Amino acid sequence: MASKKDDGLCSVSVVHEDVVDHVKSVLDNDETFYYMSEFFHMFDDPTRLKIMGALIVSEMCVCDIATVTGMSQSVISHHLKILRQARVIKFRREGKMAYYSLCDDHISTIFHQGRTHVQEKEERG
Repeated sequence: MASKKDDGLCSVSVVHEDVVDHVKSVLDNDETFYYMSEFFHMFDDPTRLKIMGALIVSEMCVCDIATVTGMSQSVISHHLKILRQARVIKFRREGKMAYYSLCDDHISTIFHQGRTHVQEKEERG
């Protein structure tokens, strides 16, 4: 058992060596955490979340996304570029039009889990 110093910190570096060894053996590498951080960064902007929410409902062009979100096409295009670079959304061309959609169901699942978490917190007060 670790004893406490006057500063309140543990005086030993490892209290439960078996736990530490197990966690270290299953924990992802630093590169994985870096890319996860980059991925979750896409969820830290309300405009990008609104775009993702719209694209969960339907594939859309820039003009329609701008109308749904109440934002300019240039603002939407900027966010779409960020989301595309992060491989959160994809697009397909039909003539001169580009239609955007989510890359895969993982994005939708993460979005819905986050929304459910927030709504439950709101209900509890």
